[in-house]
Amino acid sequence: MSAGHDPMITAVEGAGRASGEGVGEDRVPHPHDERGPMRLPITPAEIAPRLATGAFILNSGLGKRHADEATAAGLHGFASGAYPFLQKTSPAAFAKNLSTAEIAIGVALLTPFVPTAVAGAALTGFAGGLLGLYLRTPGLTKPGKSVAPTQDGLPVSKDVWMLGIGLGLLTQAAAARRARRA
Repeated sequence: MSAGHDPMITAVEGAGRASGEGVGEDRVPHPHDERGPMRLPITPAEIAPRLATGAFILNSGLGKRHADEATAAGLHGFASGAYPFLQKTSPAAFAKNLSTAEIAIGVALLTPFVPTAVAGAALTGFAGGLLGLYLRTPGLTKPGKSVAPTQDGLPVSKDVWMLGIGLGLLTQAAAARRARRA
């Protein structure tokens, strides 16, 4: 059975062929025939960036899943320094929530059935939060109004690649949507 075909219609067609009746010409039209076969909501150009970021973020989330007390406190302290509202959350809850969010975003990026716009929006939001952390944490950027990283800021500043990929996915989704409307 090919993708996008209704099992009942396929069964009726099969019964007609078996009995020697017409072969497919006067079959019941399938609702998706006008649009062609069902396709995944991603293009080949989106596969590599989704795989790279999805695997990276999923691995990070899985690594934090069972964070010990010291790791949870370190993650929480770093994040709550940039985002004070996080101080209301316990370190253990923060680590668990961060882990869950990273796993969900990683899985969304790795799952081809998740539309590009959804995966791109999730990645862009996540990467924006990381870059906000970088820009708001003293000592991660060079003195003055620079966005250039210090040695300490380099590991966090590199997350700009995820923002670029997220924005690229959103742009691709918007372009595809415009092309479908044309």
